[in-house]
Amino acid sequence: MAAFDFDPGEVFPAPVAGVAPRSVAARAGLRPGDLLLAVNGVPARDVIDVQVLTSEPRLIFLIERDGKRLERRARRRYGQPLGLTFETEVFDGPVRVCRNHCDFCFVAQMPPDLRGPLYVKDDDYRLSFLHGNYITLTNLSERDWERIEAYHLSPLYVSVHATEPDVRVSLMHNPRAGQIMAQLERLASLGIEVHTQAVLLPGRNDGAHLDRTIADLAGLHPHLRSLCVAPVGLTRWRHDALRPYTGAEAAPVLDQVAWWQAQLRERLGLAFVYASDEWYLLAGQDAPPLDAYDALLPALIENGVGMVRTFLERWPETQAKLARLGGTRQTWVTGTLFAPALATCAADFARETGVAVEVVATPNRAFGETVTVAGLLTAGDVIAALEAAPASRDVLVLPEAMFRGPEGCALDGGTRDDIQRHFNRPVHTVA
Repeated sequence: MAAFDFDPGEVFPAPVAGVAPRSVAARAGLRPGDLLLAVNGVPARDVIDVQVLTSEPRLIFLIERDGKRLERRARRRYGQPLGLTFETEVFDGPVRVCRNHCDFCFVAQMPPDLRGPLYVKDDDYRLSFLHGNYITLTNLSERDWERIEAYHLSPLYVSVHATEPDVRVSLMHNPRAGQIMAQLERLASLGIEVHTQAVLLPGRNDGAHLDRTIADLAGLHPHLRSLCVAPVGLTRWRHDALRPYTGAEAAPVLDQVAWWQAQLRERLGLAFVYASDEWYLLAGQDAPPLDAYDALLPALIENGVGMVRTFLERWPETQAKLARLGGTRQTWVTGTLFAPALATCAADFARETGVAVEVVATPNRAFGETVTVAGLLTAGDVIAALEAAPASRDVLVLPEAMFRGPEGCALDGGTRDDIQRHFNRPVHTVA
């Protein structure tokens, strides 16, 4: 049974989306469309509960099917896959949403007419544990803290931005934001591993404030494993006077991070603080070597850290894949930030293979041209950029990161097939 104390009167019907063949769930007779009500007499509020409750060797599933409540039983050997997926990972209501009012909130700067879920400002500790989503810790109840401890939900990913209480409150406009160091110390006392990030705004939380943030967070190592430093992302839909960093301003930030990395390597045995790739691209500097990331890239890469170096390390494999696509004229599409680096790779590829390559640096019309990363391009952006740069081309190659939505959709709902039909050319994606 679960270690967490559930109210037996709470039931949260969880729609089953899929049942893997020959799995424990299949042997129990569960089907897509069933509503899972409880496991071994305990209702589950999310997939974390399901993972814990189904760790027992004997399982009794209480389900609802066609308006009737049924029990289904199965045995589960250690390590045997459950084989059960759900339409949502949170059963007890909507995901926890953010209660802050950050000046730089990216969701608040979203253009209209994108996919609905993109406008949800999730701040749910469960999604942080399950998917590495960054949370602020400002909406946790004592019951949430008890559950984090009981289930040892580790690692968690926390947006810190600044450790000085008044600075963090001024950034997030929430009085609870000033409790961040006490909250991180509590997670450390529970043995929870934490990865953190600081989104910097010019003149607000950089400079001496960043020094304080790095020093404070490094003091909680080893439970606090890393700090990623990223520049603020601003779209044309913002309603304030914030501005992005310039290339000239990026270099001093990199110098500051490098100084701290040198100090902390001596003290902790690792750099601890890592600059996102945007700083290096803005400053026109090469990305650090792979070993500079201290084997932490799996946890950091979704925060924009180490993506360029990972791409370069995998370039021989990617180049071989591109060569197999065929055609004598390929067009590679990317965001404006990465285009210069990709152009260098394209020149090498053309020399080695004889394939002519055109790199199309795609301006972001949906978010505005201050948003320069490939992962936030829409299908509409790509179509517009390719139409504005007419060329004879056999094959189109797009960034895989564009199509992370349901069923391979881009942010505007467009798909690779839509672009392929529009240009009547084969379209491929590459990481």
